[in-house]
Amino acid sequence: MDGILPLWKEKGMTSHDCVFKVRKMLKTKKVGHTGTLDPEVEGVLPICVGEATKIVPFLTDTFKTYRATALLGYSTDTEDQTGIKKEEKKLKSAFSAEEIKNILKSFEGEITQQVPLYSAIKVNGKKLYEYARANEPVERPYRKIHIHNIRFLDTTYDKVNETQKIDFDVSCSKGTYIRTLCLDIGKKIGYPAHMSALIRTETGNFLEKDTVTLNTLQDMIDSEQDLPLLAIDQGLPHLDYLNVDMDTMRKVFHGQKLPLPNPIPKTKFFRVLFQEQIVAIYQIHDNNQEIKPARVFRFEDRK
Repeated sequence: MDGILPLWKEKGMTSHDCVFKVRKMLKTKKVGHTGTLDPEVEGVLPICVGEATKIVPFLTDTFKTYRATALLGYSTDTEDQTGIKKEEKKLKSAFSAEEIKNILKSFEGEITQQVPLYSAIKVNGKKLYEYARANEPVERPYRKIHIHNIRFLDTTYDKVNETQKIDFDVSCSKGTYIRTLCLDIGKKIGYPAHMSALIRTETGNFLEKDTVTLNTLQDMIDSEQDLPLLAIDQGLPHLDYLNVDMDTMRKVFHGQKLPLPNPIPKTKFFRVLFQEQIVAIYQIHDNNQEIKPARVFRFEDRK
C-alpha cells in the first residue's frame, strides 16, 4: 500500500492524531504527514503511506494556500484566537475594501517576519514556546518568506465591539506564519490585530476538492471500496525529471550513481522516471560529474 492520501484535517485534531488514526485504519506503520496544522486549524493535510513516506521532506517544501481572517481591534499573546488579549484599540469606523486591498497587495513578494513567541522554533537549544511558558525573555529571530499571492475576499465591521474582520486568501512559501501576517497587516493599517480563523485550502498539488475526511475513509474501508491513494509522483510536480532506460533503471534500483545528464535538471532534487513511473529521486553529486540517489522507491512489482 503506497501512495498519498489527500486528507481533510478537521478542527480539534493534531496532525499527529491524523497519522495515528490512519495507521490504525490502514493497518500499516509507514504513515507520515506533510506539514503540521494546529488543532484549531482545518484543511488539506496530505498523508504519505508506505513508500510515499520517503517524499515527506519534498512535500513540506511546497507552497501552501490558506483562507484566513484577520481581526482588527486587539492583539493576543499567541497572535491567534486562542491567546490572551494584549493591546486593544477600538475602531470608530470601518476601513473600506479598497483601502484594505491596497494594504494586502503591499505584502506580496519577499518579506521579513519575526517568528512568533508561541512557536516550536529553537533559540539556544530551547523552543520559543518554552520561553513563553516560563515567562523568560528571549530574542526572537527574523526570517525571509515569500508571499506569492494575496487576495482580498470580504470585510465586516462590528459596531458593537468596534472591531473589523478581513477575510483573504494567501499563497505562500514554506515557513510562513499566517498569524504573524495578520498581526503585520494590522500594524500596517495602524491597529492591533490577530488571526481569528484559518483554513488550508491547498498544499502543493493537493486541493480542497480532492480531499477526504477520516470518517469518509473509514466508510470506504468498511464497504471495501478502492482507497483514494494518489500516486507518489502526484506530490512532486515541482521537481524536474529525468527519463531512463531499462539498464539505467536497474542501476537506479540498486542505488548506484549515474553520469551527469545533459541537459542538467533544473531543480536541486529531481525525479527519475522509467516508463512514466517514478523510481527514485536523485541529486547532483558533490563532484559535479555524477548524480546520486536521495530516495529510491522499492515497489513489490519491480524486478
